Amino acid sequence: MVARRKVLNLLSTLIPHHANAFSRHPHDHNPFTKIPKTLFRVYYGTQSSASKLPEYEMPSVTWGVIQGRKEKLVSRVIIFDYLKGLGIIPDELHDLELPSTVDVMRERVEFLQKLGLTVDDINNYPLMLGCSVRKNMIPVLGYLEKIGIARPKLGGFVKNYPQVLHASVIVELAPVVKFLRGLDVEKDDIGYVLQKYPELLGFKLEGTMSTSVAYLVSIGVNPRDIGPMVTQYPYLLGMRVGTVIKPMIDYLVDLGLPKKVLARMLEKRAYVLGYDLEETVKPNVECLISFGVGRDCLASIIAQYPQILGLPLKAKLSTQQYFFSLKLKVDPEGFARVVENMPQVVSLHQHVIMKPVEFLLGRTIPAQDVASMVVKCPQLVALRVELMKNSYYFFKSEMGRPLQELVEFPEYFTYSLESRIKPRYQRLKSKGIRCSLNWMLNCSDQRFEERLQGHYIETESVGPRFCMGGKLELPGNGLVSDEEEESDDELLYRRTVSL
Repeated sequence: MVARRKVLNLLSTLIPHHANAFSRHPHDHNPFTKIPKTLFRVYYGTQSSASKLPEYEMPSVTWGVIQGRKEKLVSRVIIFDYLKGLGIIPDELHDLELPSTVDVMRERVEFLQKLGLTVDDINNYPLMLGCSVRKNMIPVLGYLEKIGIARPKLGGFVKNYPQVLHASVIVELAPVVKFLRGLDVEKDDIGYVLQKYPELLGFKLEGTMSTSVAYLVSIGVNPRDIGPMVTQYPYLLGMRVGTVIKPMIDYLVDLGLPKKVLARMLEKRAYVLGYDLEETVKPNVECLISFGVGRDCLASIIAQYPQILGLPLKAKLSTQQYFFSLKLKVDPEGFARVVENMPQVVSLHQHVIMKPVEFLLGRTIPAQDVASMVVKCPQLVALRVELMKNSYYFFKSEMGRPLQELVEFPEYFTYSLESRIKPRYQRLKSKGIRCSLNWMLNCSDQRFEERLQGHYIETESVGPRFCMGGKLELPGNGLVSDEEEESDDELLYRRTVSL
């Protein structure tokens, strides 16, 4: 009887230490039924073993750890079964800290599905299931919405860059946004930039982003234009200077593009930096040369039409060369001159090209002369026929000149009828001066007034031409001085890009 009382007293001291085990079964009226059988064997052993009871007065620490591990394993198995039932493959989650109950995991899955993610999206990055809804997902998504990513697009953003759910708003996300604002990216454009290139949120500020910006500024890019460049092509912030940006810049400079012109070009078309130098840019340059384009014209071609570096150029050139030969009677050499003067022709649709050509042929201009006109002034094939008609009818009815003058100066059609052709013709007519179309039109308003006041017709000359090394050589003059080099580069860029 005394031994029995001692055992009961000992059990009463153990029960509070294991209250959690009993609390999970509120419907059990007898809590002792859940005590491990090993304990019962210890405490209710034979009377002869009662003297050894003091060894087991407190449960060992090992016992509690074993129970916790078992509970985690059981919980993990239940969660994995739940995920497998949904079609989610949990193989990558074995080393991940998972919630203690399947209800919490269900909450995470349902939250992601409400965002618009599918089971396939979760399988592409199952580690997102390790993010807490309240501690990770809601703060991050709330911040993304605050900086300009619309709520309906949050699901797509997470789908493209699920790693964002692991990020800290204060430590990782906010500093990147502050960095972008420091580059003069407009506040309203932040969301747009991050949607185009969400991986920016994972970059270190002192790493690739800072060095790429610093290098672009060093070659002449205006710091104020960095923001618009990033807005247009944010991928440049993820490009390494030594392996991507600098090799591209060096190659283009070697082709004859001055750094000033190159900087102006990148300010407007930063996506050029994304072209693969070895796989695309160099083969395209060699392709141009193989089609008869002069090496000294490569820089001018790239300045006029930078996109030519990234096109499937061989196929386009082959198609257009055949078309020009068949329909326009322009031989391969003439086609090369067309590309040199208007490289955009490689991307023009053939039905667009034929409209102005058919108009000229319909004015009884021989096909051979039309071909000559196109080679002299390739811009003809991109003109609107309505404007050409108005200029042509003024030429015939008001000016009364022979068609041969149009053949010799096809650029006539590229000038505005109302703002240049008519006013200058009226001035010449009032003074009784008769001159060529080139003398009348191919000059600035100031030079035209000087010509009229001089009462003589000066020797006609061609416009400035692009030279290797980046300077403009004017006919009759020496090379432009070094002091004027910058303005000349800007003039060249405006001339070529505005075509």
